[in-house]
Amino acid sequence: MLFVLENQRSVGNQFMAELRDRSIQQDRMRFRKNLERLGSIMAYEISKNLSYGTREIETPLAKKDVTVIKEEPVLITILRAGIPYFNGFQHFFDRADCGFIGAYRKEDSESLKIKLDYVATPDLEGRDVILIDPMLATGFSVVEALTALKGKGHPRHIFIACVIAAKDGIGFLQKNIKTDHSIWAVSVDDKLNQQLYIVPGLGDAGDLSFGDKIG
Repeated sequence: MLFVLENQRSVGNQFMAELRDRSIQQDRMRFRKNLERLGSIMAYEISKNLSYGTREIETPLAKKDVTVIKEEPVLITILRAGIPYFNGFQHFFDRADCGFIGAYRKEDSESLKIKLDYVATPDLEGRDVILIDPMLATGFSVVEALTALKGKGHPRHIFIACVIAAKDGIGFLQKNIKTDHSIWAVSVDDKLNQQLYIVPGLGDAGDLSFGDKIG
């Protein structure tokens, strides 16, 4: 399953336009805030696909049966670019267990490789997992992250949440992920450039959020 938020009318399209606009991108705090806002919107959309049950509550006047999530999903983000987007998900899933994966490109290699140097997650057995990474370019980092999570338990379903996905990356995930999963993107772009960055994309989400990095 592929969900694309931009296919429907919502204020999310305004936040997406501001993220892409190079003149607005100079406001680093606004860039992070727009990622956070989109994280909250996507959390709401994904919440429609979680498991629900009925619970009785008591108001000051009477008792009432209400529909509630049976168990909050596990939120896992890929550092560092994923942090603002991840924060938006936490606004909705405020009691969720969380995990973190450190992953980065090895730019000096002849072919693109993804280096993972940090994995910290709770037990994932039988649980819904939301893997949060704002830019789905090649899809390599998501596949590497999911490979690293295999020893943490078998999830019920993996929701892969990104802001922009390239068609190549979507195709790579669909071919290489065997676990029950779905892809949730705010927008889908057509191609990657020679450096394997999404075009038109928005640039480097990590650098725009936190500043340039060395190495």
